[in-house]
Amino acid sequence: MLRRDFLKASAVVGGGLVIGFHLPFVNAAGAEAGVFAPNAFIRIDRRGKITLIMPQSEMGQGVYTAIAMILAEELDAAFDQVTLQAAPPSDKLYGNPFFHIQVTGNSNSIRAFWPSLRKAGAGARAVLVSAAAQTWKVDPATCRTDSSQVLHAASGRRLAYAALVDRAAGLAPPPDPPLKAVSEFKLIGKPLKRLDTPDKVNGKAVYGIDAMPPGVKFATLAQCPVFGGKVGHVDDSKAKGIAGVRQVVVLEDLVAVVGDHMWAAQQGLDALEIAWNEGANAGVSSDQVWKQIRAASEKEGVVAKSVGDAAKALGQGEVQEAVYELPFLAHAQLEPLNCTVDLKPDACEIWVGSQVQARAQSAAARITGLPLEKVAVHYHLIGGGFGRRLEVDYVESAVRIAKQVAGPVKVVWSREEDMRHDVYRPVYRDRLSARLSDGKIVGWRHRVTGSSVLARWFPPAFQKGIDGDAVDCAADIPYDIPDLRVEYVRDEPPAVPTGFWRGVGPNNNVFAIESFIDELAKKAGKDPVAFRRDMLGKSLRLKAALELAASKAGWGSALPARTGRGVAVQTAFGSFIATVAEAEVDENGEVRVRRMVSAVDTGIVVNPDSVVAQLEGGLIFGLTAALYGEITIDKGRVQQSNFHDYRMLRIDQVPAIEVHLIKSGEAPGGIGETGTTAAPPALGNAIFAATGIRLRRLPIDRALLAAGKRT
Repeated sequence: MLRRDFLKASAVVGGGLVIGFHLPFVNAAGAEAGVFAPNAFIRIDRRGKITLIMPQSEMGQGVYTAIAMILAEELDAAFDQVTLQAAPPSDKLYGNPFFHIQVTGNSNSIRAFWPSLRKAGAGARAVLVSAAAQTWKVDPATCRTDSSQVLHAASGRRLAYAALVDRAAGLAPPPDPPLKAVSEFKLIGKPLKRLDTPDKVNGKAVYGIDAMPPGVKFATLAQCPVFGGKVGHVDDSKAKGIAGVRQVVVLEDLVAVVGDHMWAAQQGLDALEIAWNEGANAGVSSDQVWKQIRAASEKEGVVAKSVGDAAKALGQGEVQEAVYELPFLAHAQLEPLNCTVDLKPDACEIWVGSQVQARAQSAAARITGLPLEKVAVHYHLIGGGFGRRLEVDYVESAVRIAKQVAGPVKVVWSREEDMRHDVYRPVYRDRLSARLSDGKIVGWRHRVTGSSVLARWFPPAFQKGIDGDAVDCAADIPYDIPDLRVEYVRDEPPAVPTGFWRGVGPNNNVFAIESFIDELAKKAGKDPVAFRRDMLGKSLRLKAALELAASKAGWGSALPARTGRGVAVQTAFGSFIATVAEAEVDENGEVRVRRMVSAVDTGIVVNPDSVVAQLEGGLIFGLTAALYGEITIDKGRVQQSNFHDYRMLRIDQVPAIEVHLIKSGEAPGGIGETGTTAAPPALGNAIFAATGIRLRRLPIDRALLAAGKRT
């Protein structure tokens, strides 16, 4: 299913796409006195304070600043007067226009909200102009705005927005306010300093884990180490003897210790003697998972995309084939999972960082039996999401524990608990076949095999047996191939829960496709950049990015022995990106990434600094996965537990990174995940250029590189 079909599916739930996004007239419904609230995103009071409501989660990607820039641009607000406020849970008011639920993910915060945020700002500006024109008894067309003021050039009069609040509060915004031309932008396109940085530097920023309601107790938990296991017997006698331990909560599937502080809770948990009923999954292993998915990948899948006659094209000559595999991955976000809950008989308060605020609220209402309006969610900054906080299991467990505790309780997962009870990036197996003629691909077949996250997380988008995310970047491959077929085989791993991970479907498909394209370039006897460029006639934006990245990376220039350059291109999340990696491989198979160069056309760039930072971070994230990332299962248990055996790229291993932005007047694309998907194939291709060894499975096999074996 193509991306556009996925969006159509989401419309089944929401009743429309971006063009149907609703901007409710808040003042008409009775806003606070003395506040102009023309829609769900903007508040202006009589003192001139401009509060912009942030519908998306801020987890380090800079979305608060970007959203504020878009709203302030069309509002013509003085940016130094702007303050930010996290939106409360509400699918109706703050639902993502692509999905119609309140969610931050899929690199779509800006590209999804771009039209509606501009309309919100422009509509508010039009009302303020009308209010000033009424005050002066002049034609609104003779007025203009600048820096939170309305000006009347003919008379030289001006009124601050603050002075217009009361009159504006009684006026409705026009349904289709005129938007600024790109040439009129004053904020968008400038590298403005992020609004959340000062408080993160001075320590005032409040993350979910920092929430401290009066009287709060601390809790940490343990779940059965085997997927799906239950609590058998608990001996808590030693735990209750530890100073500061207040309570031991035993539920069907977890045990929690509540204490005066986190150390007491952790010490109490360590002192528990727990016998687990491991259940039916105690025999699950990585070998079983791979045996199952490899067998599934041999079967024909559901056709996600078909152009021409791939079978006929592949049957007319020599066919090249390859199989690529990617393992389970954990999210390993810096801020461990946490949720603070204060449950009373008639109300519930929650303090949390979440990528799905309204779902978190609904989960708490369901568990407590309270009406939705009796569950208040205080949303906080997130110290890393990467898709993990698209789940609400950690909220559910905190609420269940809170039902047994008097007063507020903060539940914090240990790093080990987080690592071993994640919702993992699925394992994937990709089978690709292609035929070449005259140095170009004339037949192509791609079979994607893996679990369907969408079928569980957003069922309306799982249609006709196709997971649109799982085939993203495969079903809309950018190359000019006359005959192609893309299939999807759904294979759910035994017991292991799977979910979205930064880069989602493209991080699988781009690795497989771009690695295979490199193999085909060698078979055709062509330079990898030239081979790609010759097949990008229908994707001029991507072709331009490829040429720029190659030029900036010095493609073709001499390199030391056992050092190579690799290239990868992609059209993902509405952006066009080309990346060149430069890597050195020593005789022991150790890889040193020397340099990464990316060129990207992401449409109109709201804040260039944030785009560069996101690409840099994404590239490092992707390199980490390629070099080290793997979750393995034995006896139903995850074997990794912390950063000593689930490694991150160290600061001294980070290569020099260059990001080159291509100026564009197109609507903004997504950027937060593109670097993650770009790094692994570019690195794999660089390793091949350095050693002649093709790696078709991640993480990289150092023993294979050291042995010098070729596939």
